[in-house]
Amino acid sequence: MNSNPSKVRETGLILDPKYGPDGLITAVVTDAADGKVLMLAHMNAEALGLTIDTGVAHFWSRSRNRLWKKGETSGHILSVEDIRIDCDQDAIWIIARPAGPACHTGEVSCFYRRVTAAGLERVDD
Repeated sequence: MNSNPSKVRETGLILDPKYGPDGLITAVVTDAADGKVLMLAHMNAEALGLTIDTGVAHFWSRSRNRLWKKGETSGHILSVEDIRIDCDQDAIWIIARPAGPACHTGEVSCFYRRVTAAGLERVDD
């Protein structure tokens, strides 16, 4: 086996997330039913561990500077069906079944606006 740590991380079967200097890793969440991108958030090691252990998405809130379970106040939890990590283990992909809107604005997805040369326009998928 190649002892190069980068190659082991990229091709091996050991979970070894590459957290940023802030201790966070980016996580994108898609809907298990239709593949729609629901949200993008960040996880620290504790959030990733809780997500793996409980099957419910947990994240690190940079604005509140604390751990949070998605839906802890709204009830709109994300039930995790699958967790994937990219090739160099610096991004997480969560495939989940949402129990309501994923966005704090009440939108199904946080990505409900398109960027155009004239500004933003609403996307109603």
